[in-house]
Amino acid sequence: MVKLSKKFRAASEAADLSKEYTIAEAVEVLAKLPKAKFDETIEVSLKLGVDPRKGDEMVRGTVMLPHGSGKTVRVLAFTADAEAAKAAGATEAGLEDMIAKVQGGWFDFDVAVATPDAMKDVRKIARVLGPKGLMPNPKAGTVSDDISKAIKEVMAGRVEYKVDKNASLGVGVGKRSFGNEEVLGNLTAIMEAIGKARPSAFKGRYIKSAYISATQTPSLKLSSSEFAKY
Repeated sequence: MVKLSKKFRAASEAADLSKEYTIAEAVEVLAKLPKAKFDETIEVSLKLGVDPRKGDEMVRGTVMLPHGSGKTVRVLAFTADAEAAKAAGATEAGLEDMIAKVQGGWFDFDVAVATPDAMKDVRKIARVLGPKGLMPNPKAGTVSDDISKAIKEVMAGRVEYKVDKNASLGVGVGKRSFGNEEVLGNLTAIMEAIGKARPSAFKGRYIKSAYISATQTPSLKLSSSEFAKY
């Protein structure tokens, strides 16, 4: 904790935390902050004006990061055609055998995808997958007739975003090993996707605040002018 505190303090002194930055400025400043010994994850955190308790104000969707997430994603595919799924890059694939494996407490995967006809069986473990955020969902692009395409998109950098009960939303932008242009490209894609996901029924200020940070850095506040159009 002492090392973390020293790094955090050094980072805080290297950036003006009272300032609001444009997206381009924030990316540039973040790149200059002290780095940890591991490849930190960069994340954008937003506070929305919606009320998630209202069904017509839920904000959820997916966005394809143009430069990938920087993560090695382990994909479990629920499908009758396990061979095709594995050929597409799935770590594990199958149906009844995979369901039994998950029921037995196996969770060595990051994303689960499924074909529509497999969902009637996958629902048997909804109470197990749901709380962990691993249940395949059409809105997240993880239920698809083209299972190979779904797997490849997840591995290429398609990420899901979903507002929580407090109207907060966080999305991984990439890694600190990324170049500024890569971070900027991913962040811009995320902001545009969330902007387009504004519920038609919502009236008022949609994005109230937005911050960008890495695992061991302070948060940099983005200027409201960057998302006022949404």
